Formats: sequence, C-alpha cells, structure tokens
Amino acid sequence: MNQPSIIIADDHPMLLAGLHASLTSNGFNVVAIAEDGAKALKSIMELEPDVALLDIEMPVLSGFEVIEKCKNKGVKTAFVLLTSHKEKGFVAQAQKLQIKGYLLKDEPFEDLERCIKLVHQGKQCFSKVFQDVLDDQVLPEIQKIKRLTSSERIIINYISKQLSSQQIAEELSISIRTVQKHRSNIISKLEINTSDDALKKWVQENAHFL
Repeated sequence: MNQPSIIIADDHPMLLAGLHASLTSNGFNVVAIAEDGAKALKSIMELEPDVALLDIEMPVLSGFEVIEKCKNKGVKTAFVLLTSHKEKGFVAQAQKLQIKGYLLKDEPFEDLERCIKLVHQGKQCFSKVFQDVLDDQVLPEIQKIKRLTSSERIIINYISKQLSSQQIAEELSISIRTVQKHRSNIISKLEINTSDDALKKWVQENAHFL
C-alpha cells in the first residue's frame, strides 16, 4: 500500500516542525502543515488528504470544528486527534464525531506511526487512556441519558440555559408542578443527588452529551 498523504495542524510551531520532520524522515508523505484551524480546513478541502492529524485547541477553529465542517462537506479524509486532553468532555466530543484516531502527544512516535497506518486501512486507533475514559465515564452517561423521555430532554435543555423551574413552566405553558415532576424523574434516571444544584452541576459538566 502506498504511503498515505497527510496534513498536520498544530498551533505550537516547535511541535509542528518536529512532527513534520519525524514523519517525513520516516517516509511519510506530508502534503501540508497548518498553524491554525482555518488553514487546516482550507488545506483539507483543497487537497483531500488520506489522513489529517489535528490538535484540538487551535486558533480560529478547533480540531472538532474542522472535522465537523469537513464531514458536512462529505470529505473522506480520516481524522486523528493528537492532543494533551484526556478529559471526559473531549473524549465524548471525539466519539460523537466518529473520528478514526485519538492519541496523546506524550505517547511514543511508534504509536502515531501505527495509528496512521491503521486509519489509512479504514480501521480505528485510540489511546488506551481514550478507551478507558470512553468505557468508564462516557458510555455509562450516554446510557443514562437514553432513559430520558423527549419531554425530559427538553427540560434539560432549558436547565442548560440556566432557566428556573418557574421560567421553564412559562416557556412551555405547563405548571411548575409538572416541571418539578420532570426534574425529579431526570435526577432519578441520571442517578445524581436529589438537589437542584446537583442537577445544574451535572448539566454544566455533561452538556456535550445532550
């Protein structure tokens, strides 16, 4: 199999240069590099590389935003996020976008080399940390959310906008007692503490799941 064409995007110049040098010296075909998300998006749209290695936090557009825009345009590039982030929210967003790979920047170059080859073959490649967070923290929360009814999801959406029970009742033209009943059911299904503050905190921390 021919070496895949690759685009690299990272806003840290030294890391970008080092990654470019390591890949090219090992025979990989790097067709473009980018220092921000907008340049990465432009290069991917124009060149349609086999693989794009993206940082998550970049100026102008994040790695997530670049991937979403490319997928909306039907770009077939395989996306690998190369990042320092291992928090639940980042893993959840990556999983939602159905990316092909997710590696941490402190992992060995051999892992990246293997990941590029795998995603070029149509397979997936994730850091063990990513998989552990996905299995232990993300997927269990998603299963809980699936228990919510459509009405309860609407209530959660209003809670995420920091509306009170009274304001939600007015918005939906229902009684405050109905809103409070929904809140009670939501708290039970999500298995969180029985307090308004606990529900608000859950919504703030897990908005990316909704």
